[in-house]
Amino acid sequence: MKTLDYVNSQEELRLMLGTPSLRGQNKVISKIDEHCKDFIAHSPFLILATSDHEGNCDSSPRGDAAGFVHVIDDHHLVIPDRPGNKRVDSMFNILSNPKVGLLFLIPGMGETLRINGKAAIIKDEEVLKKMEVGGKAPLLGILVNVEQCFMHCGKAFKRSGLWEPVRWEMKESLPNAAKILAAHVNLPEMTEERIANDLIEGYKNKLY
Repeated sequence: MKTLDYVNSQEELRLMLGTPSLRGQNKVISKIDEHCKDFIAHSPFLILATSDHEGNCDSSPRGDAAGFVHVIDDHHLVIPDRPGNKRVDSMFNILSNPKVGLLFLIPGMGETLRINGKAAIIKDEEVLKKMEVGGKAPLLGILVNVEQCFMHCGKAFKRSGLWEPVRWEMKESLPNAAKILAAHVNLPEMTEERIANDLIEGYKNKLY
């Protein structure tokens, strides 16, 4: 790769991009107010960003029916941990570095809600029962002590056309998840066909 020209300081970055407006500076609040609660209640999907004590980062999608995140009070919310692949990367990270970032999305809406704070893993049955689905409560939850809440504009969604079906590719032309997994796993018994069937089975019977 050729030698690249880097930005190496905050001062240089500010000179190139300028400073945020007063609206941009003042929009950050330190609690889950009624507007944030309403946004969370309508959101069926979020991205959870974590890192370990060395700064190695990870982003994990979390989703369920709208309002799946339980708001305890103005400063605390809980994300239910539904059955997955048992890697628990996010939770391992939280145990070594509690700082997290959340990005809440609402389908069809360009603006998103960003929340930053400190997380912990809880196993409190009384709290987790509030997030029960089909008679099954999550075994664990990610409790977030909220430090910052703010809205993010919808320019990325406008540019990408994420919510515009006319800009979506035909399903047949999309990358094949089973094929990719088979190549990455690289085990003789884990064929593309087997992984495809496992995915279908998991989506059908192992969501909760």
